[in-house]
Amino acid sequence: MTDVIAERPAKPSLLTLDARTRRRNAAEARFRAYGLAAVMAGIVALVVLLASVLGNGLGAFTQTRVTLQVELPAAKLDKSGTRDIEVMKKATTLTYGPLITAALSAAIKDRGIVVEGLSKKDLSGFLSKESAAQLRDRVLADPRLVGAAVTQSFLVNGRIDGYEKGRVTMQSAEKDSNVSPAQLHLADALETAGILHTGFNRDFVTAPDASDQRPEAAGLGVAILGSAYMMLIVLILSLPIGVATAIYLEEFAPQNRWTDLIEVNISNLAAVPSIVFGILGLAIFINFAGLPQSAPIVGGLVLTLMTLPTIIIATRAALKAVPPSIRDAALGIGASKIQAIFHHVLPLAMPGIMTGAIIGLAQALGETAPLLLIGMVAFVRDYPGAPPEGFFDPSSALPVQVFNWTQRADPAFVERASGAIIVLLVFLVIMNTAAILIRRRFERRW
Repeated sequence: MTDVIAERPAKPSLLTLDARTRRRNAAEARFRAYGLAAVMAGIVALVVLLASVLGNGLGAFTQTRVTLQVELPAAKLDKSGTRDIEVMKKATTLTYGPLITAALSAAIKDRGIVVEGLSKKDLSGFLSKESAAQLRDRVLADPRLVGAAVTQSFLVNGRIDGYEKGRVTMQSAEKDSNVSPAQLHLADALETAGILHTGFNRDFVTAPDASDQRPEAAGLGVAILGSAYMMLIVLILSLPIGVATAIYLEEFAPQNRWTDLIEVNISNLAAVPSIVFGILGLAIFINFAGLPQSAPIVGGLVLTLMTLPTIIIATRAALKAVPPSIRDAALGIGASKIQAIFHHVLPLAMPGIMTGAIIGLAQALGETAPLLLIGMVAFVRDYPGAPPEGFFDPSSALPVQVFNWTQRADPAFVERASGAIIVLLVFLVIMNTAAILIRRRFERRW
């Protein structure tokens, strides 16, 4: 009898791709392609956004000016002849304006410039309305200038400045009541003569805001100072309170129903819309406490409430990242719990804590909605005083200034708003870079 041995089917080799493996590899390849496409789409959107902001806003960092020699007759500026500041203040910008216009007319005549159709109205409207105020401030600062001739660079009209930057054309000037083609021809002639030039605009960063009729004179000085005051308040209040709260919850608080409730509410506060904090600040700090509107102290308190959950969560995560063996070793050599935390755990967690604090401050720096509700959208021309009195003076903030400028009709304010966004982005990049450097410099890997 012959035994029949059934042949066993051959086992598939691991080197042979079956249909199931092919499908799995294809799905993995598609997932990688989707992820790469998403990353590329994000990069393209970021590049387009940055290109748009830079293209519209870089012009704000340059400004067109015309250099003129202005006669300052004592008969008009100091009738008493005593050089008394109080007497000289009676000469308003209406007195200084014709002097600058006469200087422009003299410069045109001396250089033999002839522009067809140029009227006296075009000549007086060529310069910014801020020019008279700047000359008046210079004379009041140094009364000895009265009776002499001074040379000064004056701001030109916003439309003339836009023409030099390519924002205004001859075709658009024909339809614009704020500028005429004759003024643009005059600008070309003065530029050829070498007295009209476009250069770096330092006043954009240092000067205060200007009225709707003077977009060429608007600056970010008050907004930058107001944002700095608010960030100082946020740093002084939120960092110690947030770190102390996180240390207590992570190291000392008992695990019970109340601590669980507190932790849940902290996490919920981190997701609350920022405008809710603005309503809270309006109700408590302004209506109840009676603090002044549009003041850095109110904005700082509101932003502190917003930043606290971020710092608490980041600090707790940094404390958890420290290995338990550090605590056990400290306790094993006789250190108390407070000594183990403050001498060993907290220094090791400090990079994560500082990173969370800087990121929280960067987030607060860009907030707009809560500041609008507490009145920081108001037009503020004067700089706030030095701390601590300056915390209670009216001020503005960088994101609010951007919002304010976008609401104005003159196209020059759109350029100013984009320039303010660039300044805000620079501050945010600096703060986030500092957070990264601090983490890389002090971080320890276990």
